[in-house]
Amino acid sequence: MEPDTTTRTKGLSDENIIELYWQKNENAIRVTNDRYGPFLYRIAYNILHDPQDCEECQNDTYLSVWNAIPPTRPQSFRAFIARIMRNIAIDKYYEKTRKKRVPSELTFSMEECGDLLSDREDPADEIMAEELGKMISHFLRLLGEKDRYIFMSRFYLVEPIEEIAKELHVTESAIYKKLTQLKAALKKYLAEKGVFL
Repeated sequence: MEPDTTTRTKGLSDENIIELYWQKNENAIRVTNDRYGPFLYRIAYNILHDPQDCEECQNDTYLSVWNAIPPTRPQSFRAFIARIMRNIAIDKYYEKTRKKRVPSELTFSMEECGDLLSDREDPADEIMAEELGKMISHFLRLLGEKDRYIFMSRFYLVEPIEEIAKELHVTESAIYKKLTQLKAALKKYLAEKGVFL
């Protein structure tokens, strides 16, 4: 009978997990899956709605993390792996939509945020996108914990409105209203910084 490793992995900090990757210890992937597997799966499922695709994205995420650490030493391991999973799942979503129509929360999330997205595709915009990312991160740090949770859940983790409402014990209309306020506040904040979308 194999020893139960879940108890031991629960005691590991994210810094310990990063150290396992740094040492190229293969247990790093198992520990990451034990701790963050359901979290990563949920991100993929919100975008793809296909269990097989989600599992594939999870495996691709673990491989990407393995290849990224080292040289990268993330400050927030959870945010780091979430970003990797989100990017992989979005790539998979676009790959599938080229072949057929796929229902997804991502579609609704992007439509909600449409007035904040630029249509320009100039390669020079990549630098602006990085600056914009920093500004949005700063904006999020100015928000209260609940507002930041709502914004990140909807626009970053692509959580369905009903899930966010259920998690916060509020109505769906309250979440819609809050998202409208947050988008307006972000637009105003960016305008004050000289960014007009």
